[in-house]
Amino acid sequence: MRASAFLYPWDVVGDPAAPARVADLGVQQVTLASAYHSTRALTPRHPRHRIVTAEHAAVLYEPGDRWQGRELRPYAAGAWAPGDAYGEAADALAAAGLDVHTWVVLAHNSRMGADHPGTSVVNAYGDRYPWAPCIAQPATRAYLVDLAAEAAVRPGARGTELESLGWYGLAHLHAHDKIAGVPLGEAGQYLMSLCFCADCRAGYAQQGLAPDELAAEVRRALEPVWRGDEPPGGWQAVEKLIGAETANATRAWREETARTLQEAAIAAVRAAAPDGFRVLLHADPVAYHCGANAGVDPEHVLSVADGVVVPCTGGAQALAPFNEHRTARTTLAANLTVVSGMGGNPATLAADAAHAATLGADELRLYHAGLASGADLAQVTKALAHLK
Repeated sequence: MRASAFLYPWDVVGDPAAPARVADLGVQQVTLASAYHSTRALTPRHPRHRIVTAEHAAVLYEPGDRWQGRELRPYAAGAWAPGDAYGEAADALAAAGLDVHTWVVLAHNSRMGADHPGTSVVNAYGDRYPWAPCIAQPATRAYLVDLAAEAAVRPGARGTELESLGWYGLAHLHAHDKIAGVPLGEAGQYLMSLCFCADCRAGYAQQGLAPDELAAEVRRALEPVWRGDEPPGGWQAVEKLIGAETANATRAWREETARTLQEAAIAAVRAAAPDGFRVLLHADPVAYHCGANAGVDPEHVLSVADGVVVPCTGGAQALAPFNEHRTARTTLAANLTVVSGMGGNPATLAADAAHAATLGADELRLYHAGLASGADLAQVTKALAHLK
């Protein structure tokens, strides 16, 4: 199976040994971040640092002229990735014989939410989620489509992987997070992720819903959760909590909004890219799910993208719905965490990859070669040699 390792530019820039070390793992490709959210990252082998703090969401190259005069535009990175850090890292990795594909994070940007609060998802209680741009808003959609095209099609890149190309909701690894005290369950997460900004209110109205009444119904439905009742799960629970007709109307609005954004972003990437450029989405086969792995309709997304990257660390079952709708051009990449300290188990990588293959996976994504310990990487090398 073809394998690609995720990397940040700061894993490579300033470390001349990094490209050969990654190539020696046995991967054929690197998926290199070109636009990324804020993070604090370990760099356990870098000769100059051990911790990199990316203070805000940024592009990791110098943004182009298309952003001049626009209110919403990407932020340049600070000292953690100055100038064209992406390009410098990409050139070094390519010189080591690795294919380089871009890794582009889209609708996940706390800095934009802080500077432009009106762009954020607003829940039924009026609370804003600054990390989650509302993908229904025209200006935000235009920003995301242009960012996708620019950040994806970097010089020398052979393809891209688009992350967070859909709704982001309540679930978020926030600094000093304190929201786990009340388990929400899947239905509670959905209700707490419904947006009530002006554009979403108008969208609900188009579906025949009264937005104020919908918000009140969501708040009423969540009251048992706040009291500590067992959290409800699954879509049937959403229908039970707010009524099937209402639930499906909200879902229709949100899924159409996400689908059309995905279509527009992929079309923009293709228009900017050379022939043979491959476009994959980080995706979840449950269309109403939110987050970095955007909820999609498997049949639809495989009709517009070249494939998907699917989280498989907890099991590879999510590959099956995509495998049912694959075409001759489809790539199904199983994303496996290989960092022990982040819940991965590189010792089982060969077995996990083999199981993913039975469910349709034809490629692997390894998260994350820059974050993993030396012992983890040794296990990866052993596993990939076994898979050849």
